[in-house]
Amino acid sequence: MPNRRSEDARGRGGGRDRAGPSPRPDGPVPPGGREAAGPVDRLDLPWGLPGSFLGLDEEASAFDEARAVILPVPYESTTSWGGGTQAGPGAILHASRYVELWDQELRADPSTVGIHTLPALELTRAGAEPAMEELEEAYGKVLDASRDRFLMMLGGEHSISAPAIRAVAARADSRISVLQLDAHADLRATYEGTSASHASAMRRVLDEADLVGVGIRGISKEEVEIAESTAGVTLLFADEMWDDDAWMDRALDALGDPVYITFDVDFLDPSLMPATGTPEPGGGDWYRTLRFLRRVFKERRVLACDVVELAPIPGMPAPDFLAAKLVYKLLGYRFFA
Repeated sequence: MPNRRSEDARGRGGGRDRAGPSPRPDGPVPPGGREAAGPVDRLDLPWGLPGSFLGLDEEASAFDEARAVILPVPYESTTSWGGGTQAGPGAILHASRYVELWDQELRADPSTVGIHTLPALELTRAGAEPAMEELEEAYGKVLDASRDRFLMMLGGEHSISAPAIRAVAARADSRISVLQLDAHADLRATYEGTSASHASAMRRVLDEADLVGVGIRGISKEEVEIAESTAGVTLLFADEMWDDDAWMDRALDALGDPVYITFDVDFLDPSLMPATGTPEPGGGDWYRTLRFLRRVFKERRVLACDVVELAPIPGMPAPDFLAAKLVYKLLGYRFFA
């Protein structure tokens, strides 16, 4: 059953019960229309209608007491095969209402740290480049208003990661490393006429950050050449990850500190995660992936995360639930690993 304790509890699971993005309002809308909106909510940004991760009530999700902030960005413009990522954040929020709050691995209820969910950030439709410029500015404002809260962005296509990474890098006290869990390198200079493509997301951050890509198994010659010729870029291919867990040590050895984690759900094998636009066979499994992520949070200072590229399949809720559970595990590792 969903986590909302009472159907008539004020402010719980705000917004309609939906899997897709909300209509764009005429102006900024504070989450749930609450009178006591936090400083992030008051920013003059193009918010959509609200939603609540895990269906938490106002007390459990109030901004002032929260240590984590969820930012949905239902952006889709450059997907190159299957579409639907625009509906990803809404599907994650909806499925999260059915995630059990107790985490037996951590022996804790991570929701008790307070998780505040912002309304969806709906970007300009004037083109991919203007949208990414708008997102970098907006994400930076959210970071500044959030202060020391942990920011988790839900996508949307993978192009949205680059502006977020650049905003985090600009505010970090040292050069950051990006841990990219992904089936694809996303290192193309341009793709289908734009440098703001999902296939170019990691190429856009090489000046600001080092990169460790894990699980790669779909890559072009151009991307191999970029990876081999660029200092600070390490790729671990999926076919190197199955004999033992030594790949975890290699990834961590290459990973600096602090870290931004970007998790493209096509990192996972399509048998687990069919709901993505560019599935590749041979991806990660659930428990090894979690073991690796827990080590990253234990051994590195993780500044922020994103989970992107969920393209919900109507009538198939399991991938949506997996993505929601993954988000909750990442939050759990951040505060309890």
